[in-house]
Amino acid sequence: MPTVTLKGNPVTLAGGEIKVGQSAPDFKLQRQDLSDYSLASSSGKTRIVASVPSLDTPVCDLETKRFNDEAARLPNAEVVCVSMDLPFGQKRWCGASSVDKVQCVSDHRDGSFGRAYGVLINGGPLDRVLCRAIFVIGPDNKVKHVEYVKEITEHPNYEAAIAAAK
Repeated sequence: MPTVTLKGNPVTLAGGEIKVGQSAPDFKLQRQDLSDYSLASSSGKTRIVASVPSLDTPVCDLETKRFNDEAARLPNAEVVCVSMDLPFGQKRWCGASSVDKVQCVSDHRDGSFGRAYGVLINGGPLDRVLCRAIFVIGPDNKVKHVEYVKEITEHPNYEAAIAAAK
């Protein structure tokens, strides 16, 4: 598993590490309208899947807004932001932040995305929250890019994710 820290302190991640070239594991998340969202929901497109701790934190807020701006310039790509925030909170945040091009979805039901992608924090102050990571999944459901952000409070490499999605 990758080494991920929170303010310099290591966190334990549940699940397996995702590698470039492998088939993307499927998942079942909840949309803001409470319907299901899965890998098949965006089949045929390239997906940038951003895992974040909470939309209500400064870095997650800026990251999701940045991807919302980038999404307009990525034809045939879908940007998905996954957190443990409840769908109601995600809907409120998206409305207040004018985020309308990123699918914000919740893994709150069972953490299956977090475990399948190795981003579910196990123990410590952020127990059951997702760490910051980026996965780019091609239309063929093959993983094209992976970044487990080493320090949860830092931004991902936006340019690398966007380049992989083009």
